Amino acid sequence: MKQGDLVVRQSYGGDVLFRIEAMQNDYVILKGLDFRLLADAPRHDLASIHDQAASQAAYMAVRNKVNQALRQINTTLEEPASIGSDGQRRRDTLDSDMYFEWPGKVLHLDGDANYLKKSMQLYEATKVPAEGFYVSESKMADALLRLLPVVQPDIVVITGHDGVLKNREGIELASLSSYKNSQNFVNAVRVAREYDRNRDSLVVVAGACQSHYEALLHSGANFASSPGRILIHALDPVYVAIKASYTPMKSIIDLPDLVSGTISGIDGVGGIETFGRYRVGYPRPKSYV
Repeated sequence: MKQGDLVVRQSYGGDVLFRIEAMQNDYVILKGLDFRLLADAPRHDLASIHDQAASQAAYMAVRNKVNQALRQINTTLEEPASIGSDGQRRRDTLDSDMYFEWPGKVLHLDGDANYLKKSMQLYEATKVPAEGFYVSESKMADALLRLLPVVQPDIVVITGHDGVLKNREGIELASLSSYKNSQNFVNAVRVAREYDRNRDSLVVVAGACQSHYEALLHSGANFASSPGRILIHALDPVYVAIKASYTPMKSIIDLPDLVSGTISGIDGVGGIETFGRYRVGYPRPKSYV
């Protein structure tokens, strides 16, 4: 067993697939492959997916669940939600020869390089203009200070890995010190809000698995994880950003519809009323190429 191997935790029934990030004596630092969870586990509790049939079955169960979730995302985003206040699809009423679409631009900071790659692929597939940067959670606040004036986004995604520290229960869940990276996410959200205090001109999506939902909202996020302190799928923050990018600027993002469209559901992601960042332009730019 070595760094980079895929493993499951036997004591948790192999419910989450992890990649070994680092090995520290008898303990191993793990990053979720499909869920934005940072965890550690004793070496003896881990089973490689190449080991026994039980481990392989657990691996396949996780992959099946993820594949089903990805199909749900693709179905939901097949035609982005360009819906006007009258309930009609904007595209259906536009003269395609004269009008053009202007979805909101995304700045995506991710504490996981693999997740960032998957996220950028989904932005590209849905034609959302996006710039992504792999930044460790502890450096995200500083990175935003530099990137926000340069990128000038409509939507900021601040995500990576998080988790509730072990042996913390009850009232301690209200403390940011009970979380692995929630304080770092809060610091980054505050930087974004200092740059633009208007929650409708700059939409902020923040958090990862089990993150301090309330603290993120109070620090200035429009949407955050996790109300139920559960694991969220790696692409849930991306889904929220895409919905914000394609919801018209005069329409409030439908919160129940947004939450139901995520993989994690109502315990995974939530937020506050926010106007979309999608615009229509006229006339269509001429091509001189």
